[in-house]
Amino acid sequence: MYAIIDVETTGGQARYERITEIAIVLHDGNRVVDTFSTLLNPERSIPWNITRLTGISDEMVADAPKFYEVAKQIVQMTEGAVFVAHNVAFDYSFVREEFARLGFTFTRKQLCTVRLTRKVFPGLASYSLSNLKQHFGIRAARSHRALDDTLATVNIFERILAEQEGDTVRQFINHGIKETKLPKNITLERLHEVPEVCGVYYLHDEKGDVIYVGKSLNIRKRLFEHFADFSPKGEKLRNGVSDISYEATGSELVALLHESAEIKRLQPQVNRAQRTRNFAGGIFTYLDQGGYRCFAVGKRTARNAQHLDLVADYPKVDSARMHLQSVVRQYELCYRLSNLDASDHACFHYSIKKCRGACIGREAPETYNERVEEAMLVLNKRLSGNYLIIEQGRTEAEKAVVGVQNGAYVGYGFVDHQDGFISAEDLLEALSPPLIQDPDAARIIRVYIEGRKSAQIIKF
Repeated sequence: MYAIIDVETTGGQARYERITEIAIVLHDGNRVVDTFSTLLNPERSIPWNITRLTGISDEMVADAPKFYEVAKQIVQMTEGAVFVAHNVAFDYSFVREEFARLGFTFTRKQLCTVRLTRKVFPGLASYSLSNLKQHFGIRAARSHRALDDTLATVNIFERILAEQEGDTVRQFINHGIKETKLPKNITLERLHEVPEVCGVYYLHDEKGDVIYVGKSLNIRKRLFEHFADFSPKGEKLRNGVSDISYEATGSELVALLHESAEIKRLQPQVNRAQRTRNFAGGIFTYLDQGGYRCFAVGKRTARNAQHLDLVADYPKVDSARMHLQSVVRQYELCYRLSNLDASDHACFHYSIKKCRGACIGREAPETYNERVEEAMLVLNKRLSGNYLIIEQGRTEAEKAVVGVQNGAYVGYGFVDHQDGFISAEDLLEALSPPLIQDPDAARIIRVYIEGRKSAQIIKF
């Protein structure tokens, strides 16, 4: 199926301008099967020179739908179809950018009728749409109006199909990225074999060794992004990659956990920064002679580990100190007992009524320590309790399960939920223990849960 498309816009740069009109004609290779066209409110003024060119004015689009109002119809009409346009890079970039503003990734195979006509009808003075209409005697009511230009492109496309075998046309289909941007052993066809699913992917060198591990909600889309990236990292990947493999997970949390563990296990050369995480700073706690629970900030050394209880770790000591200051202030704890004030007697914050006087014995240890325990819950980045996190699995009939037992991550698994209720015991049995102990697993789970208040959690 071919979706032959034309757009009119407020200007020439997709990143900064907007669509004022769009037309789509669906063609099955033999005939037109559906048509859609509409003016669009670009939510900005149309420059006078554009109005002069297209005839589309601010007054004409004032009551027209905005792009988001027709986005679903555009997706449905173009799903599984090749995006065809005369100078496809222009029209495709505008449609893709409009979807990007909505937070949606629009990816379609592309076919340019300019390139095709140059191949099929060589020797013409110009391959602009207006010249081709004149050359072929195509009558169109208006130029630079979306539907009229689309119908003219349909006419040209049908002439191309009449002259050429289908294989010739298919050779000109751009699958979303130029062949020249791909690693030498990766074809467009191979990329399009990769599904648009959530999971973990592996990039292999010519020896088969994994040089990069990544996670994505859409593996195919992420691979295209990698190979269109001309940063030093992108170049390194492109030069080193010879093969691709992947594992679907369905669940983003499972993908995050699996990616982190695989990087630690395989040590891929391009994932250098993620191989290990060095948390040099820490917040510690201890009881003083008066029975007060105190805090201390410092480096995570063997000596500190021997004499102090670690509450939370941080990449830097400064990060630990800043977080402790914030929590001490929140719970009106004593700055001197938290080793944030070097005074011998009452801390400065007691004088401004931000400390309740534990530093001079005005607040009993029992009362003070209750607030310290609350503060420690905020500071403690570790997991606690026994629970299962339930997420969508790799299919609609499957659920992904992540388990935490006695505050420790114990693995993930998949269960078929078509049979109805599944007990916590059965869910636990479905878990596969991690191949390695990943120090980042607890952080990943905690951050994921905090960012998704609606996460399905079963406590046991």
